[in-house]
Amino acid sequence: MISDQEQPLIRVLHDESRRDLRDPTRPRPVRLYLWEPSRPQGAPAPLVVVSHGTGGSGSNMEWLVRPLHEAGFRVVALDHHGNNYVDGYEPEGFLHVWERPRDVSFALDTLAREQLLGPVGVAGFSLGGYTSAALAGARIDPQNLRAVLTGTIPLPVIPEFPSALEALRKKYPLDESSRRVLDAAAADLSDPRVRAVFQVAPGVGSLVTPESLASVRVPVGIRWGGADTVNPYGIDTKPYLEHIPTASGGSAGPNVRHDDFFAPEPADPTVRVRVGKEAAAFFQQHLG
Repeated sequence: MISDQEQPLIRVLHDESRRDLRDPTRPRPVRLYLWEPSRPQGAPAPLVVVSHGTGGSGSNMEWLVRPLHEAGFRVVALDHHGNNYVDGYEPEGFLHVWERPRDVSFALDTLAREQLLGPVGVAGFSLGGYTSAALAGARIDPQNLRAVLTGTIPLPVIPEFPSALEALRKKYPLDESSRRVLDAAAADLSDPRVRAVFQVAPGVGSLVTPESLASVRVPVGIRWGGADTVNPYGIDTKPYLEHIPTASGGSAGPNVRHDDFFAPEPADPTVRVRVGKEAAAFFQQHLG
């Protein structure tokens, strides 16, 4: 466990360029959990941003944060608005996934104004895995996304918000405004500051374009569970692994489930500990 002396500084930033999903008169909130390196360094410490999975929170990513912090990295975990259990859920938080990488870039902009940034990496679990890849150049195919939003392609069940698609349709009928949303989904969300990406059980692989994945140039490490039925390897992980030329990775085990990375009592508690250490080693290699 992270000790009391190593608890993060918690900050809530506000992105004036985007709106709060509950109150459009307010800017979009982005909560940060920031761990500074425990050992002073001459140059700015490498920074790793951690993006949580669907419905999670940066505050419960200790299994990934702790080994990074212990390895000497500056670590920032985020709460993505509308998709974290701290503030509650909104349908856009689950389905407008392209807003997540924008959260990361906004956080980096804010931190960079305060002090010089060291080399930057992004690690993400589940939907956070997509988030990290988008910051390296992955783009969503708007036609595939439209098929999901219209029901042509079935949306997998979202346990945290089973009625997310229905709620989104009530808020945003499929009209001109939704077409603009689809255009935003296909935008280039890459951030040139990001030098390396680590994905754990990544999601949204079936919605990203192979062409965009082929354009990724930064190192990408990937881990997945062989028994993952939430983000199955063949649907969600394989596209990243096959089409990103810089990607390498391996299974965390044939019996590893999606839940084993976040459940209070996982079937095998050693899995996420091992993967967290592998993430730290990956960033040590690629960020210095």
